Amino acid sequence: MIPDEFVGAVLAWGGPSLRDLPWRRTRDPWAVLVSEVMSQQTQVHRVIPKWERFMDRFPTPERCAAASLAEVLELWQGLGYPRRARDLHRSAQIIDGRGGVPDQLDDLLALPGVGDYTARAVMAFAFGADVAVVDTNVGRVLARVIGERLTPRRVREIADDLVPTGDGWLWNQALMDLGGTLCVARSPECQSCPARTWCVWNGSVDIDDPAVGSAGVSSRQSRFKGSRREARGRLLRALVSGELSLREAAAVMERSPAESAEIVDGLISDGLVVRTDGRLRLPGV
Repeated sequence: MIPDEFVGAVLAWGGPSLRDLPWRRTRDPWAVLVSEVMSQQTQVHRVIPKWERFMDRFPTPERCAAASLAEVLELWQGLGYPRRARDLHRSAQIIDGRGGVPDQLDDLLALPGVGDYTARAVMAFAFGADVAVVDTNVGRVLARVIGERLTPRRVREIADDLVPTGDGWLWNQALMDLGGTLCVARSPECQSCPARTWCVWNGSVDIDDPAVGSAGVSSRQSRFKGSRREARGRLLRALVSGELSLREAAAVMERSPAESAEIVDGLISDGLVVRTDGRLRLPGV
């Protein structure tokens, strides 16, 4: 369906064109895992300084495992989705116990919060495995080249067939960067794209047509401003400085006592907050 020439053109473009991201300069499995967990639903420019600080503080899973969750959450501030920090901390403890980051798909999937994408990313980017790593950018590129909307399952099937033997690291990085820099959702730079010769879409389709769209494979993220996610983040940031009463927590989150109680209960259930004698604190503090 997609010719070998397409693969060769993307590899040739990717070699000199990849973005210089700090985690691309290492094959350390822990560093790669941290970068992938941090990058979930978070823009790269926000991840870079956080990743560098995190790796400076916790250069090994053993160091992270020995720290308290409160320490990890403190460094995580600004990235959102604190469950990811909790899961990464738990993963560090498991990895420490088993003697290293696993290199097999099933073992990686057994780590808390590690899904198929993250597991495959660690396999490809840390261990050099020839497996497909499929994110929204990759799905958009492949959908446009073929000229039709694709389900996530179909994208995976196509991507798996395209991985060139021995070039899994470069291929996945190049395809992801192609979708992230040229074949973007809006105003794509088709004339500069190395895949334009084989692309059915090639800028000729109206991306505002609801039947076509940007040929993506994911839905739009829910609004953050005013959401409970924002309120949770406010409370966790405040707890970094010390304990709070339930009334103080409601004020910090700018929520009613009833809604504040629901949010707090959710954070406690997630293992992100501890309540003792009516006061809230971060775990391990």
